[in-house]
Amino acid sequence: MEIISPQNTRVKEWAGLQEKKHRDKSGKYIVEGIHLVQEALQAEADVECLAFDLDKGMPSELKPLLQAVQGMEVIGVSAAVIAKCSSTNTPQPVFAVVRKEQQGVEAILAKPDSLVVVLDGVQDPGNVGTIIRSADAAGADGVILGQGCADLFNPKTIRSTMGSMFHLPVVEGDLGTILPQARERGALLVSTSLTGEDSCYTHDFQGSQWLLIGSEGKGISPETAALVDKSIIIPMAGRAESLNAAMAATILLFEGMRQRGIHGK
Repeated sequence: MEIISPQNTRVKEWAGLQEKKHRDKSGKYIVEGIHLVQEALQAEADVECLAFDLDKGMPSELKPLLQAVQGMEVIGVSAAVIAKCSSTNTPQPVFAVVRKEQQGVEAILAKPDSLVVVLDGVQDPGNVGTIIRSADAAGADGVILGQGCADLFNPKTIRSTMGSMFHLPVVEGDLGTILPQARERGALLVSTSLTGEDSCYTHDFQGSQWLLIGSEGKGISPETAALVDKSIIIPMAGRAESLNAAMAATILLFEGMRQRGIHGK
């Protein structure tokens, strides 16, 4: 199948996925570029269709993966169609439309000795995506996005994850419900604070630890702060007042990984 005109009805539907209201209504999102499409296919995500630039042909990296995917349309499209559906100034030669899959929090809650990142009001999609990528790199068991966070399926969030969103559970939910459940199952709820009780390097990361990260401007909400078991500080030698959310989360995750004796590749 081929689609040349950017005025095609399906193209308009795909282009609409750049907006959250259309993603929410359709239950679909778009991933752009060879690497992200490859990650989606390898993770057996629910890919509805894959569109590639007819002039450039199907990327060689994707050809071996196509045979293993059942029920996915493969559509050749014009450069004009690619441009209309892209969120970047330099469009990638391939994109995929993926159906959202509902991930429940239960799988994260049920994991013993879990290392989990919880985001509360982190609005920057680049930060959210980077934190998901760091959680993946550090071997964390999941990421939970509370209310007020950037949309997981925002194109910038997706790009910033570099495919890590397909590697570990990422759940959007109500922290007021989820965090008490985590505590009941033995999780220690830990946040960062300039008046923290311990340094992140003296804090014991063993056992089930849920790391709460708030927005740069406001930190975690008062409602979430009321549930925190312990605040720790990331010591700094220079004159910077604070770190951005993604950097703070990454430091905590990798210190947790070091203490837990998790060895990377």
